[in-house]
Amino acid sequence: MAMHLGRLSAGPCWLAARGGCGELRSWSLRCAAGRFCRPPGTACPEQSRGLGYGPTAGGGPRLRTGLAAGLAGLAGLAAAAFGHVERAEMVSKSSGAPSPSPGRPEEEDDELARRCSCFMASPVTDLHELRRRPGDMKTKMELLILETQAQVCQALAQVDGGARFSVDRWERKEGGGGISCVLQDGHVFEKAGVSISVVHGNLSEEAAKQMRSRGKKLKTKDGKLPFSAMGVSSVIHPKNPHAPTIHFNYRYFEVEDADGNKQWWFGGGCDLTPTYLNQEDAVHFHRTLKEACDQHGPDLYPKFKKWCDDYFFIAHRGERRGIGGIFFDDLDSPSKEEVFRFVQSCTQAVIPSYIPLVKKHCDDSFTPREKLWQQLRRGRYVEFNLLYDRGTKFGLFTPGSRIESILMSLPLTARWEYMHSPSENSKEAEIVDVLRHPRDWVH
Repeated sequence: MAMHLGRLSAGPCWLAARGGCGELRSWSLRCAAGRFCRPPGTACPEQSRGLGYGPTAGGGPRLRTGLAAGLAGLAGLAAAAFGHVERAEMVSKSSGAPSPSPGRPEEEDDELARRCSCFMASPVTDLHELRRRPGDMKTKMELLILETQAQVCQALAQVDGGARFSVDRWERKEGGGGISCVLQDGHVFEKAGVSISVVHGNLSEEAAKQMRSRGKKLKTKDGKLPFSAMGVSSVIHPKNPHAPTIHFNYRYFEVEDADGNKQWWFGGGCDLTPTYLNQEDAVHFHRTLKEACDQHGPDLYPKFKKWCDDYFFIAHRGERRGIGGIFFDDLDSPSKEEVFRFVQSCTQAVIPSYIPLVKKHCDDSFTPREKLWQQLRRGRYVEFNLLYDRGTKFGLFTPGSRIESILMSLPLTARWEYMHSPSENSKEAEIVDVLRHPRDWVH
């Protein structure tokens, strides 16, 4: 059920100052009640140590030294509600009252309550449970994805200049639930969804099979494989064909096999899909992501950039979905904390990498031909998501998932034309050439 929420202009956390579509000017960290909300991952600042990268036993990537930030996103496992709402008020839960917990300092309880007051809705996990295990990675991840969701939603609503997010809180009978925030038919955005999910239960055989295909050694007991997964996932489709689409997804998994051993890993990434090529925009986007990666090692951005180009390949078309970004999966070393801090840096790069581009182009003039080309490129976006996307497949193979959640990433409108081909030396042909031959945008 969608909830009607209060106005963003009075809302908490990272409100973007909007003076028309031109340039992102300033951010406010102040909550509605006058408190200051941290950006994602700044609750426990630590020095990062730089990192390396090497193969896992299963053939996947492995980080060797010093990962420093983290976030999670489980694509497809969050419900979409369609309507118009602005900042979410706290969703009351009888078990989540911010009363001090026995044996814990009252200041720590107040800190958790302050963080939760900035979210679009209250955490999926009971607050008493979160207080009971503050150092557990599942607690850290849930708080981080909720912070990221709130900050991105508030930034988008400020840019849109009037549209509201609907907020849909859902439960999964097999365990856990999620919160979906969707803006639809806005002034700037045709559709923007930012969803979080925190789920647990037993993996289906299809989901386990998909993970084994990536080198995971998973042993079931009585046909069951307990898991926990949480993350934030977002796809944002602007109306103007000169404003690019963005996707980001950061996630965390834990799986317990038949021997009682727990495997954990992080995955995620962020990528840009423009309808038309703008060199300046591409450089800005990639440089922002590179700066986030470089905090933890100079080799990360080039490796994850190539991985992104390879992952978002539409094989039957012979082209990429967009101009890339970063992508990684199955990161499980050197430690949870180091990988977590790395992903935090990535989440903090989402807003500065994207919002200035939308503000720059949201009022650009465009022709019917350019709008038509946008619709055709969105058709390619749909093809990749339905045929190849790992998160979509995981959602479809996970018991209790919802179709609205899985398809939230799809645009409102798209188009397919028989044997369409752009004219030689046209702007349309220029972007297709880049999609077929990925470029280095930062050197």
